[in-house]
Amino acid sequence: MPLTDTAIRNTKPTEKPIKLTDGGGLYLLLNPNGSRWWRLDYRYGGKRKTISMGIYPDVSLKDARERRDEARKLLASDVDPGENRKAVKAAKVAGNTNSFEIVTREWFSKYSSTWNESHGDRIIRRFERDIFPWIGGKPIADITAPELLATIRKIESRGALETAHRALGNCGQVFRYAIATGRATRDYSTDLKGALPPVKSEHFAAITEPKQVGELLRAMDGYTGSQIVRHALLLAPLVFVRPGELRKAEWADIDLDAAEWRFIVTKTNTPHIVPLSRQAIEILSEMQALTGDGRYVFPGARSRNRPMSDNAILAAMRRMGIEKDEMSGHGFRAMARTILDEVLGFRPDHIEHQLAHAVRDPNGRAYNRTAHLPERRKMMQEWADYLDKLKTGAEIIPINNNAA
Repeated sequence: MPLTDTAIRNTKPTEKPIKLTDGGGLYLLLNPNGSRWWRLDYRYGGKRKTISMGIYPDVSLKDARERRDEARKLLASDVDPGENRKAVKAAKVAGNTNSFEIVTREWFSKYSSTWNESHGDRIIRRFERDIFPWIGGKPIADITAPELLATIRKIESRGALETAHRALGNCGQVFRYAIATGRATRDYSTDLKGALPPVKSEHFAAITEPKQVGELLRAMDGYTGSQIVRHALLLAPLVFVRPGELRKAEWADIDLDAAEWRFIVTKTNTPHIVPLSRQAIEILSEMQALTGDGRYVFPGARSRNRPMSDNAILAAMRRMGIEKDEMSGHGFRAMARTILDEVLGFRPDHIEHQLAHAVRDPNGRAYNRTAHLPERRKMMQEWADYLDKLKTGAEIIPINNNAA
């Protein structure tokens, strides 16, 4: 039943907060201290969100419903009410509805629902920290190339050249959105091409020589720290996924009976399948006894409700004496790519697909997640068996780096 003012006034506080629901996601939260806050729950981009609609009785039931209806109209137009509120607030401060910050937040609201959440968080933090304080309040059409470059230079000057390049690229996306929506006439970021020094390409450190791989595997097998970190170390070379995908692995995505791990690739937001070798299943079965009652396969040391720290595996390798210029978390991917191709002779497209790279068939179509699955199952088992041989010191075949 919809709320009434009488029902609101007659409901008394209790020891726990009470939700008085009105409809359409609107409810009144009655706190133990007697305060009454209007809240609106909604979904945007597949995610549940909540925004405040004011305090009762300063905001009456009628006013709260009107605010709810306005928010739902924004949702119908594919606009996040929460992001829109931030933009409107910034506009009032800047006194300019076409400011760079307003246009940026509008652009972010429109497109961020299609991105990986952590990717979107990094982009908006980059704007809030490095761009908005300098040019956020200026009309976007009035920003000049020298002003934009001066802002980007502030990022470069603190030694974050790669971040500077990314920030400039993001600004270009905002300028192009402003042009498309009639609030700017050109993208000044294009005038700055070549203004920043190029970023030196640094490959992730990786051990790819079979003899050294065997030494690495023996060192990891002898790790005496946390059991959770040890099992993550042992699984990493067998599945060679991205470090973030390993540490955020969830039990709901792993089917030990089917010998499969299915998840969404963080970098491309696409489905992926990792066939699990006999050795991988053995490791995961041991982990199931330790963490199977929780969400994450490798939970954090302080909370089982959060995944393992992104520094846990790296820190473990450093404690084992493996330096950062020798091996990185990403290095297991380079290790697998090199040896599967140059030693074991598997087809490059099978390897690239298992690495969740953008592989296309001769007609330009992207392979789906089940492409070449039987072949990839065979490859993953042979890879695990080969690693076992390396660990025992058998079958050390050096890679000919000068091969054609």
